[in-house]
Amino acid sequence: MIRVLIADDQDTVRRGLRRLIDVHEDMTVVGEAADGVQAVALARSLRPDVALVDVRMPRLDGLDATRLLADGPVRVVVVTTFDNDKYVHAALRAGACGFILKRSGPALLAEAVRAAVAGESLISPAVTVRLLEHLAPARPERAEPNPLTPRETELARLVAHGRTNADIAAELFISVGTVKTHVANIQAKLGAANRVGIAAWCWRTGRAA
Repeated sequence: MIRVLIADDQDTVRRGLRRLIDVHEDMTVVGEAADGVQAVALARSLRPDVALVDVRMPRLDGLDATRLLADGPVRVVVVTTFDNDKYVHAALRAGACGFILKRSGPALLAEAVRAAVAGESLISPAVTVRLLEHLAPARPERAEPNPLTPRETELARLVAHGRTNADIAAELFISVGTVKTHVANIQAKLGAANRVGIAAWCWRTGRAA
């Protein structure tokens, strides 16, 4: 059972997210927070697997709360109405493993929660397209040294194209466990906080092609 914490300053939004989560047999909401300070405190006491965090909250905003939460075992998915690149980049730098727009719908929300628990990342499609457009220059610079092995580079390219661990395992004829090990090694070598960081490196250096 995936334990979920909801952090949003609007009671109606929290109730709505709870309803969307509780319809799934593999998920349950263990707590609700109305601000960032409460979210951090509840995460420490309730130990959720995933925290759904809004960007704008009183006392401690969602980005600062994400930074504190991401230092622990909880996986953070930012869920917000603000389709703003500044917030996207800030959330990912803070350690969020997902960025979902509230208008994206219930299916994507559930997918983001499951992806977070699986150690993967999910970003709303509309946001992803913009990110890739910014990260893929007309003439990619390859001057940046590649610290990855050829196998890791191949796997990083698949991550950059949105492949899940299961997809990569099937395509490369290796186990999901081996994929997870490779992804962890790639993140360590690149200093990437998550799969989004791996994708960003690939697109920026022209290695996603």
